[in-house]
Amino acid sequence: MKLIEVDRRQLLVGSAATALISALPRRARAGTPKKGGHFKIGVADYASQDSLDPANSDTRYQLYINWQLRNCLTEIGPGGKVVPELAESWEGSADAKTWAFTLRKGVTFHDGKTMTAKDVIYSYNMHIKEGSKSSAKPLVASIASMKADGDNKIIFELSSGNVGFPAIVSNYSLLIVPDGTTDFSKGNGTGGYMLEDFKPGISAMVKRNPNYWKADRAHFDSVELVCIKDATARMNALISGEIHAYNFVDPKTVNLLKSNDKIRIEQVASKAHYVFPMLTNAAPFDNNDVRMAMKYAIDREDMVKRVLHGLGTPGNDHPINAAYADFVPGLEQRSYDPDKAKFHLKKAGLSDFAVQLFVSETPFAGATDAAVVYKEHAAKAGINIEVVKTPEDGYWDDIWTKKPICASRWSGRSNVDAMLSLAYTDEGIKVGWNETFMNNDRVNKLVLEARAEFDAAKRAEKYGEVQKIINEEGGALTFAFADFVDASSAKIAHDELANEWDLDGGRASERWWFA
Repeated sequence: MKLIEVDRRQLLVGSAATALISALPRRARAGTPKKGGHFKIGVADYASQDSLDPANSDTRYQLYINWQLRNCLTEIGPGGKVVPELAESWEGSADAKTWAFTLRKGVTFHDGKTMTAKDVIYSYNMHIKEGSKSSAKPLVASIASMKADGDNKIIFELSSGNVGFPAIVSNYSLLIVPDGTTDFSKGNGTGGYMLEDFKPGISAMVKRNPNYWKADRAHFDSVELVCIKDATARMNALISGEIHAYNFVDPKTVNLLKSNDKIRIEQVASKAHYVFPMLTNAAPFDNNDVRMAMKYAIDREDMVKRVLHGLGTPGNDHPINAAYADFVPGLEQRSYDPDKAKFHLKKAGLSDFAVQLFVSETPFAGATDAAVVYKEHAAKAGINIEVVKTPEDGYWDDIWTKKPICASRWSGRSNVDAMLSLAYTDEGIKVGWNETFMNNDRVNKLVLEARAEFDAAKRAEKYGEVQKIINEEGGALTFAFADFVDASSAKIAHDELANEWDLDGGRASERWWFA
């Protein structure tokens, strides 16, 4: 099999990947990592119906605990680099349709069973099978077949080329579980921690796996996730020492926390973006002029200043920014223009327009404030927004993708293809993750073509056109890209932070330690 060459910013393939973990950039440590202690994390995003089924992973609570218990084939490290995890190396064919992953030897599940290629095949079939609603299904839909070449090698045959496949298999849902698993409640995996207790919507407890195959990870004796919806309550819990870290810091409190020498703000520029998604398949937002009016009726600079408190950058109604290797610059930044908003309303046959905007603090801290600020902006364009505050619990099931317009947040994905496929194509609609129900034939075609395109210039041309179509015709009012802003006790130490998810790529439990 011929080893393909791909931009190193996107992924590393073949034998070079094997040595990459030791070559990752590191920041100055607060001493050598040491084992011990009970680490408590305050989690903002959770639901009472959360489970340990990888195919049903929706919330941060699930993401964090699943990466405590299990591993993927690859991992996204600092700087967005794809590094080995359960796969120690990989190589692809010249057309990127065939990918061979060599698995680490001697890795065992918590119950003592040795991991083999059969476990990988079973785990991926959970997402591919008929009827699966896994968020990873669009990402693995192109897998035509999988076969084991002995116990420690698996070969994927894809129906179409995918140069970013090694990044795709790092997805938080594509965790490896033992062959034949149907009861996921025990949390049996290959991860650094073993399940002690799991109470959805309340807490979770794990203890260190004494046989973890990563000798330099999983430093804490035990880790506890504590579900705390209110941002102020999370802050107070950290200040009082009840927890050691929390996610989704309210931007209004950052300066207050910075003034406390016992607390550290963990801020990382990211792919995360804040969105008011509009359903393009139902009135009133099935009319693109109405959508354009909404887009021109928001002052993005003011939103970044007042809602994010400067901890981010203005969005431009598509999900890709410079944090992605395949970001295409040059698309004109949409600016606040009430007159243009009125123009589009008039084209839609409307002089005044009233709409309900459904929000809660579940998508992001400050979502309610963002809706209120937007209401101020839109009023100047003749748009009357009624902000409807909804219950926190059940928001993703009852509001998101159900109401004509609501608040949403994306943390981005491992590469451009993963982000676009999941949220802007017909593939994403099938599994319920395309939050605007955008279904544009040209976008669907371009995403498939770009996925298999090795030539960087040609790939950029395709992704640039997709960005433009989403910007001009899509239902995503993407008003800001937000830095990840977490808070931790000064007692915590770590290396350079990853920017794939908050709390060090979602893996703080594994990567951090008590100084």
